[in-house]
Amino acid sequence: MTRTSQRVLWVLRILSAVLLLATGGIHLYLALNGVGGILGVMFILNAIAGLVLAVAMVALRGRMLQAAAILSLLFLIATLGALVLALTVGLFGIHQDWNFTLVPETVIVESIGIVVLAVTTAMVLRAPRE
Repeated sequence: MTRTSQRVLWVLRILSAVLLLATGGIHLYLALNGVGGILGVMFILNAIAGLVLAVAMVALRGRMLQAAAILSLLFLIATLGALVLALTVGLFGIHQDWNFTLVPETVIVESIGIVVLAVTTAMVLRAPRE
């Protein structure tokens, strides 16, 4: 891997971590500001997972980084998928609308996160093993 590729990979890893933290932060904010019940608990777990995966994206190397990148990508896909289901047909009896707090922002952050993490994951998987 060339020096430029290594720098690009580090930038993508940091950007991925920031987007994971943003996703987790949005869910933590919602859980602490009015979303209660089982959905509030799921939002707290989402915030914890976002933090753990963000740390993993910058702290791990080798095969563990590959696993963290794949899990992070799947995490954002699942999170956005759950929101889309809640906005359309409902999820676990929960129906959401576009006017709810931070819904448009969440869709934007998670969509960008999926694209960035897809590129990051591809680069991590193609990188030579350390």
